[in-house]
Amino acid sequence: MVFSQDRDKLRQLYCEAWQQHRQGRELEPLQTQIVAVVERHPEYQALLEQPERALAREYLPELGETNPFLHMGMHLAIHEQVSTDRPAGIREIYQRTAAAGADPHALEHQLMECLAETLWQAQRDGQPPDEDSYLRCIRARLGQVF
Repeated sequence: MVFSQDRDKLRQLYCEAWQQHRQGRELEPLQTQIVAVVERHPEYQALLEQPERALAREYLPELGETNPFLHMGMHLAIHEQVSTDRPAGIREIYQRTAAAGADPHALEHQLMECLAETLWQAQRDGQPPDEDSYLRCIRARLGQVF
């Protein structure tokens, strides 16, 4: 996963991955993951094809705007959590729900709601994210008890 405080570098990473994909060039593993997320979000593709616009744009939640980079980054975070099973148990929850017929993209959106809430609470309280609360939120949202 990419860790950086530089917003423009992170946004550029998305634009470059999408551009390389569109040009049929070989992708690095992280770029492959980014492209997979972008492919499921056609509404963001035109933005990524205009890097100068992508780098300059501000997204204001108070105006009801969704930050596409935050949204795609949350998808990548969910992929990372499931692949590493951190927090412990998230992989099983994801696999059971997907095996029961849930659309994987919609399932990720459900998990992202809980992730966003957990991160907001951690920031508000000045504490690390509470993994147990996060998993409880996911189970409640998915209507699962296990």
